[in-house]
Amino acid sequence: MAEAYIVELARTAGGRRNGALAGWHPADLGAEVIDAIVSRSGVDPASIDDVVVGCVTQAGEQAFAFGRNCVLASKLPDSVPAVTVDRQCGSSQQSIQFAAQAVMSGTQDIVVAMGVESMTRVPMFSNIKLHVKEGLGVGPFSRRIAQRYGVTDFSQFRGAEMIARKYGFNRDDLDRFALESHRRAAAATQAGAFRDEIVPIALNDGAHVVDEGVRPDASLEAISSVKLLDEGGMISAANASQVCDGAAGVLVVSERALKVHNLKPKARIVNLTVTAGDPVIMLEEPIPATKRALDRAGMTIGDIDLYEVNEAFAPVPLAWLQATGADPQKLNVNGGAIALGHPLGASGARLMTTLVHALKARGKKYGLQTMCEGGGIANVSIVEAL
Repeated sequence: MAEAYIVELARTAGGRRNGALAGWHPADLGAEVIDAIVSRSGVDPASIDDVVVGCVTQAGEQAFAFGRNCVLASKLPDSVPAVTVDRQCGSSQQSIQFAAQAVMSGTQDIVVAMGVESMTRVPMFSNIKLHVKEGLGVGPFSRRIAQRYGVTDFSQFRGAEMIARKYGFNRDDLDRFALESHRRAAAATQAGAFRDEIVPIALNDGAHVVDEGVRPDASLEAISSVKLLDEGGMISAANASQVCDGAAGVLVVSERALKVHNLKPKARIVNLTVTAGDPVIMLEEPIPATKRALDRAGMTIGDIDLYEVNEAFAPVPLAWLQATGADPQKLNVNGGAIALGHPLGASGARLMTTLVHALKARGKKYGLQTMCEGGGIANVSIVEAL
């Protein structure tokens, strides 16, 4: 089978809601990442076959061929096409997988895979709520779906609570995990671990180069004092991912492109997996997806040097650790979405960017990335750092 390689990876630093990136149109934010990837790789912009852009809330400024708009706002020539992908939180991880599949099939040689989400300018669920408010339908879940699953809607918050109870976690477990995310992210920031992966975004008073959500002074006492989302529950805003604005991207190429364009690969894609399961508990699917990915790659969890499991809610990576027997010291070594933020459609590419840079910084070989996603879906990607 033909191989797919990652040549370049980059991301913006995360911006808090109404924070540093709030003044940036999301198409322009995506364009900044495209331009950085192309410039850093040295590839001829006209040679790019496609741009695949993940985005969850495709409304307002993130509507109307949003992927193409990112290209039009960039320095790429008009000849470069684009498409927008929605696999919920895994949208840009799926963008990477689609790009790799195109390269491995031989139909394309150079593809930019990325994601963009401005959760400030296009709030989560606004593409649903504004339609319902105007009397345009009743929402995405039909009566047939409700009857089949015995629920009126699918809630990620309820799913997170269900996972916590299923795997025997209490609030203290979740809060301690959240604290560790901030500690690791703060240490990584201070050590300059993110410096090479971040694209500076111009602001009126300088450039945005540091993730705004990281709290170096985080304490267990402060995290534990945050109000629970549901009375009697365990999930709070402090042990869940942060609302975030951001963009991230990956340049995926064929072996032929490496030779023709004299490109140096940073990683090789080893396995691409996507699975689906129970849409009610919803966020548990990374567990069986990881097992399938490892089985198909002929590997065990012990063969993997670093893992990135998206911290949508603390119970998700905790349950994944418990079920897979993975080493907690290899998980989200530079912190995760609880500290760095979760810009929905951009998170998959953000995790891959951080994973590959972390592997190379540590001289490690194999990395595994997985995301829980709306509808009970999960993507898993395994890469080999080169």
